Amino acid sequence: MEIQYIAISAAAVVAAFAAAAVLFTQRTRRKVDYMLDALEDKETNFRFREEQWFSRKFNKTLNRLRTIFEKEKSEIRQQEQYYGQMLDHVQTGIVVIDDDGERINYCNAKALQILGIATFSNIRQLRRISESLADAFRKVAEGVEEKASYFNESSRVTISITASPAMINEKNVKIVAFNDISSDIEENETASWTRLIRVLTHEIMNTVTPIASLSDALARYVTSESPSHGPDDQGNSPDIKAGLETIASASRGLIKFVDSYRNLTHIATPVKKAFYLRDLVESVRKLTVEQFTKAGTEFSYEEKDEDILLYADEGQISQIMVNLLKNAVQAGARHVHVRAGIDSLESIIIDVCNDGQPISKESQEEIFVPFFTTKPTGTGIGLSISRQIMRMHNGSLRLSRSDGSQTVFTLIFR
Repeated sequence: MEIQYIAISAAAVVAAFAAAAVLFTQRTRRKVDYMLDALEDKETNFRFREEQWFSRKFNKTLNRLRTIFEKEKSEIRQQEQYYGQMLDHVQTGIVVIDDDGERINYCNAKALQILGIATFSNIRQLRRISESLADAFRKVAEGVEEKASYFNESSRVTISITASPAMINEKNVKIVAFNDISSDIEENETASWTRLIRVLTHEIMNTVTPIASLSDALARYVTSESPSHGPDDQGNSPDIKAGLETIASASRGLIKFVDSYRNLTHIATPVKKAFYLRDLVESVRKLTVEQFTKAGTEFSYEEKDEDILLYADEGQISQIMVNLLKNAVQAGARHVHVRAGIDSLESIIIDVCNDGQPISKESQEEIFVPFFTTKPTGTGIGLSISRQIMRMHNGSLRLSRSDGSQTVFTLIFR
């Protein structure tokens, strides 16, 4: 009986252990399944209890795995933030376009700044800015540079666009990089004209200076009485003198003409200081009040943001404003309106508007080119010098509009 009792007890213990093992296995599976489901959903906000002796070691192992995954997830998130901040500080717009060619997976801060929009989620948004801009983003491909131009709230913008294919999360995407090259185009044009003018002035001055000097000397020689002159010489002297004086006068005029163009290549470095824009405008108004009164032209000023402060060379900016106002009067304007404000990019925008004779479409492309003028007595350097001054202030001067209603020149201080 005792042996039979021991056997029954042993069998019961074995059965209990077997049942416990089965139960432990089932619980273990459920825990592992739960953990895997959570990790698959990128969720690590769980923890298994470690108080019970029977499952303590196993739960500790699961919790350790959870900690490893949580640490890895945190490191990945920190890397994403690091690269995101780095991309937001580069001076190139970067956009990642989904494989459907329309959806935007990512764009950095510079991309939004260049495009002048608050959010960018689909290529269709670019159609509100320009159809050609949207088309350029769609068709740009690796190894091909696309260019697109459009008008933003203050001026004409030209951007250069390049693209590279990539594989992200097992999906084909297109990484598009683009830059605003408007200033570069203006700078290259200015540099080219500056080099040309330097060559022209050098060659012209070398040629004209001796002509002026010799003609003056010959004129003095003919005027003086000389016993060697015969009757024929005396009879021809007045004609020779008149011709030489004409040559001398023309030469002096040409020298003066060339000297005026030297100003294009010798603009003084700006001496910058802070001043209120309204004070500058008032000073310019006083300088041009006589011309405005004679022409019967009205002047008005509007400041959209209070106390706009410029950090620039006050004298040089005043020179630009005076030039633009005088041009407006000469164009027959009855009203000249200057408005100023600060745009979404923290740039100071000054529009000089007038209702005078519009600039022809043919001339609009040439008005900033040195030597070009639409005035009979103009030298063609006023707007060229004004644009160079703005370039030296890290800004720009552009013709934003000229039609039957209004002509608008825009100064942008970045």
